[in-house]
Amino acid sequence: MVGRVVTNITGESQRIYAPELRSFEVINMENQERFKVDVESADEYFSLSIPPGHYELSRVQISEGPFLSMAQLSASFVLKPDVMTFLGTWHFGVDSPKYGRQVVVSMSYDEQDQERARRFIKDTYPTFHARSPVMLVPEPSHEEARLYEVMPYPRVVGYFRRHWW
Repeated sequence: MVGRVVTNITGESQRIYAPELRSFEVINMENQERFKVDVESADEYFSLSIPPGHYELSRVQISEGPFLSMAQLSASFVLKPDVMTFLGTWHFGVDSPKYGRQVVVSMSYDEQDQERARRFIKDTYPTFHARSPVMLVPEPSHEEARLYEVMPYPRVVGYFRRHWW
């Protein structure tokens, strides 16, 4: 499974930190096995080697500096055996900070995405270069969910330190 992630803010923001997709989680609907993918940049390809089956994008984590939010999603897709699947470009739009904050996920692909995916596979996985990836967009391809703060305190080493011995 290969895909591309793009994150941006959808409204006015007074924060000095831009939102970033920190991770997302897919779950195998047949055996409930979960796979977490950590994303390292705002515009990055991801690849994951998982067994074939029916999967669902279940959670996303968005960070803004020291703050972390999470949303529940339900976009599903099916991976077939011995097929490399490109799941398109996933655009994550994050509302500006407010009560009832939303994350919008739009999944799509075009010919440029297809060519970029082939180059990414050729550069990263030369043994799979001969295989052409199958293009697949999870359903629903557009989804909106509420973001919940999961860590209201800064992620600073020693911040929660209660004992100094």
